[in-house]
Amino acid sequence: MRLSRSLAPVIVAVALVLSLPYEAMPFARVDDGKPPAPSPFGASCRTAVHGSHVVAYCHNPYVDTDRVRLHIECARWWDIDTDSAPVDTGPAMTVRLTGRCWKELRSVWISHQNVH
Repeated sequence: MRLSRSLAPVIVAVALVLSLPYEAMPFARVDDGKPPAPSPFGASCRTAVHGSHVVAYCHNPYVDTDRVRLHIECARWWDIDTDSAPVDTGPAMTVRLTGRCWKELRSVWISHQNVH
């Protein structure tokens, strides 16, 4: 019998709380006219050049998949510039990209594409 007497105030309190009016949106949102901030995107990449060889490591710390490609421009006019195959870098993933020229390198860069 004591158990029901000690639970009676708790049951009344819960019933009162549940009977209070509920407002889904207590405050109206005010639009400041600015577009929403873009979500962070893009793998961070680092490249290393060893003679005519290039190695790039790209790590994606974000949720969206980043499609990365390694682009190499060779210094000699007869040396063929190369672009690697695109590699999808998922969340928390690190990929390795490699390429080379026959002789000297002129420039190296990584391109990024958002994969939805």
